[in-house]
Amino acid sequence: MTELSLLDAATFRDRLARIQERIVQACRRAGRSPDEVILIGVTKTFPVSVVQLAFEAGLRHFGENRVQELVAKAAVLPGHIEGGTITWHMIGHLQRNKAKEVVAHADWLHSLDNLRLAETLEQRAAQAERRLPCLVEVNVSGESTKFGLPPEAVHDFLDALAPFEHLEICGLMTLAAPTDDPEAVRPQFRLLRQLAQTYDARRNPRVQLRYLSMGMSGDFEVAIEEGATHVRIGSALFGPRLV
Repeated sequence: MTELSLLDAATFRDRLARIQERIVQACRRAGRSPDEVILIGVTKTFPVSVVQLAFEAGLRHFGENRVQELVAKAAVLPGHIEGGTITWHMIGHLQRNKAKEVVAHADWLHSLDNLRLAETLEQRAAQAERRLPCLVEVNVSGESTKFGLPPEAVHDFLDALAPFEHLEICGLMTLAAPTDDPEAVRPQFRLLRQLAQTYDARRNPRVQLRYLSMGMSGDFEVAIEEGATHVRIGSALFGPRLV
């Protein structure tokens, strides 16, 4: 029997309730309100039927790593930008030749990491007459295999985004290093928060760093304790990724 066939409504509702309770407890430890944290279900490799199941269970935010999967699923379950009731987050690395699709179908982009991409997104968003909420991706772990800006380049990059009036620069995103001990990556989450807190908005008034997208299935509680406003949960909700 496949993982997909095992993921019935009761199983998913139980997993969702457990994750939501862990979010509540992490917020309590940090002196925060659970209302400050948005749970994004990462549905990479899963079919649209799983998104529908999760939606019926009460989940409203979904994340995709690949543009082609986002486009296919949004065609069936459109996001707010297309008049639907789901919020689609593009959380994976984005190439410039896919910018048009993201502007057309994604409600949020979590992986802005270079000026050429920003220029293309600005052009596409202007043509679509919309503002695209964007989070700037930061490589806090320093791993060469990961995308994102080095921490020391973030503030200057935010300055350089001033001309792009169709991009709403509203936060930062990161992926911490893989670890079996979430405490080991706490400093990485803290660094992202500090980068947001220390940016002087007078340098670029278009930048309002209200959101921190950080934390996944293995470390989201520590991320919340360090200020995460968006946590991206895949396997803890949906089980092992389908290939």
